[in-house]
Amino acid sequence: MTKKRGLFCDRAAPFMPVEGFGATVRIAAASKFLALGAVLALVAGCAKRGDIDSTGQGIIQFRSACPSVAIPANIGDITLFDPAGSKDAAAIDVVANITDLRSTCQTVGEEIQSQVTFVVNALRRDAGPARSVDVPVFSTVVRGATSVIAKRVTMVRLNFAEGSLRASTPASSTAFVNRAAATLPPEIERLITRPRKTGDADAALDPLARPEVKAAIQRTSFELLVGFNLTPDQLRYNITR
Repeated sequence: MTKKRGLFCDRAAPFMPVEGFGATVRIAAASKFLALGAVLALVAGCAKRGDIDSTGQGIIQFRSACPSVAIPANIGDITLFDPAGSKDAAAIDVVANITDLRSTCQTVGEEIQSQVTFVVNALRRDAGPARSVDVPVFSTVVRGATSVIAKRVTMVRLNFAEGSLRASTPASSTAFVNRAAATLPPEIERLITRPRKTGDADAALDPLARPEVKAAIQRTSFELLVGFNLTPDQLRYNITR
């Protein structure tokens, strides 16, 4: 489920409810990893993606109600300078990035619980005394690729041992999305899955291209994005370096 697009929460933080667009979304951090996953399919049964369906008239495809997980472009790493106002290569103090992004998903009552785990790695310029560096990381839930409906920013602490140039910290974040908001309406599902035979007036038409179907798919699609909460100058540096 991982893409290179762009999220994160404090493991001790309380739930953060955000209501809007008919959906309730909460972001919270977890104290342990989840090993369970759940996928809701438009087409039931044991068939695999890409198989010909039982009627011989179409290809089986699956759509997950789980949020897709990604790191947005240009915010998966952060560069800290010393002095802070400098942008010279010689002034680079610490460079950190987010790696090993993984996700699990399960249904919990009326909600879909999606958790991401990841690792923040860092490299410092000088192997000096032991040192701790805090970097801001955000997690956000986006609906329909355009609407941010929940966001949380927290600090991840990187502990450099004495004489070590590298530090690494695991972290996690959890989001709860209302299951009904992430599920296609029955009438839209029927439009997509209705069997079509050769000779039918709409046999050659892709149901996914219908405006009402495209709008419903966008409305019920959620993303859980992770990245560094960069300042405008830090983002500009990542884009232009």
